[in-house]
Amino acid sequence: MTEIDISILEPAWDDACPDCSAIVETAAEATLALCPVAQKLIDGGVEMEISIVLAHDALVQELNREYRDRDKPTNVLSFAQLDGEDGWEAPTTPGPCALGDLILAYETVARESAEENKPFEHHLTHLVIHGILHLLGYDHIQDNDAEEMESLEIQILKGLDITDPYKIRENDGIMHG
Repeated sequence: MTEIDISILEPAWDDACPDCSAIVETAAEATLALCPVAQKLIDGGVEMEISIVLAHDALVQELNREYRDRDKPTNVLSFAQLDGEDGWEAPTTPGPCALGDLILAYETVARESAEENKPFEHHLTHLVIHGILHLLGYDHIQDNDAEEMESLEIQILKGLDITDPYKIRENDGIMHG
């Protein structure tokens, strides 16, 4: 069993996407169903808990500055509870386990989806998937890790009938995603 707690702090989310809570929950459930790490945890009796906050640029910028020394907003921040000194550590016992928190910035997500000519709902879905994979220990610092993470994101998105966000558009040659 997984608990996904969704909080909407910025009303513009509901204005832009009246069913954003359902979209976020669907993205989270799809990620957990198709991610091998999540499936291993589920098979081991781990009951994952995830908090997802639909916030605004000001809050995300404040958190980004405080925790990452970057004084600017970003689309999604992931705070993994299982990150230890030696990297991500899987829980070793069954039962409840807080995976962590995702905080998304409305203005940045809306701007990026418009700039990249992507449906808002698709971009939101992708960012939730991306963030949850971070909570599960995936990373994109090294090229091979990035390829693994992006491949999994593409697979999950395909299952939700959303096109590959990393595809290079043939008509403009610009990488989007």
